[in-house]
Amino acid sequence: MKLPESNAPSLFDRPALIRHRARARDEALFLHRAAVDEVQDRLSMVNKTFTAPAIVTPFAYIWQDVLPEAQIVSDDEVLDLTPRAHDLVIHAMALHWANDPVGQLIQCHRALQPDGLLLVVCLGGETLHELRAALGQAEIEVTGGLSPRIAPMAELRDLGGLLQRAGFALPVADTARLTAEYRDLTHLMHDLRAMGETNSLSGRMKHATQRQVFARAQQIYADHFPTPQGRLSATYELICLTGWSPDDSQQKPLRPGSAQARLAEALGTKEGKLSN
Repeated sequence: MKLPESNAPSLFDRPALIRHRARARDEALFLHRAAVDEVQDRLSMVNKTFTAPAIVTPFAYIWQDVLPEAQIVSDDEVLDLTPRAHDLVIHAMALHWANDPVGQLIQCHRALQPDGLLLVVCLGGETLHELRAALGQAEIEVTGGLSPRIAPMAELRDLGGLLQRAGFALPVADTARLTAEYRDLTHLMHDLRAMGETNSLSGRMKHATQRQVFARAQQIYADHFPTPQGRLSATYELICLTGWSPDDSQQKPLRPGSAQARLAEALGTKEGKLSN
């Protein structure tokens, strides 16, 4: 079933994002390899064998040996996934660039068989908070204004709520933080470019930034977020989401009032009335 087209303006410029990803360098894709580790760790804790997996990713070669039998598809706005064809869908390091993240999750849901597992890894709201703060303050001081430079990324609780909106059962959201160190702001910017994670916002500035903005941002960054060795510290937050396609075999919460024993008995104490 085709998703209805949205009339909402696109937050991200997809052609620009594709161009940025095309110039990514393999040695800079450490976040994607960290995502592989997170996924493998979580799959090792699931007592189920998956025989028809699919992986949604912008970098297919990173994942081709993780699950060799998996169908690997690009993170297009309409995913090339067949309804009810998969017992596992992994959405890898792309949801933070989605113009319609709920739509992406709904499409994954439709691709899953009953009791199929969705596993998402994406960047979260704490990512590059140091850079966001330094550039924002510097631009206000130098130009008197503020332009969109770093994509807004969802918080852990918000992403957990998206799983429920998309119809998943037993949703779980958790986070892992990675810290990288850089010589200076230029080093960080070059690394982001090599990752294919540079600014792809539709509302980004289309002209060059004044050098004074970056010079001041370097000062602010070094003053507020230094490492003990005098380098710059940068945070990357990986958010991991898991949810299951609903099935009658899954555990369900008890109805209110259906408990067979009192809490006071379990705690070995006496039950009393609440005072007025």
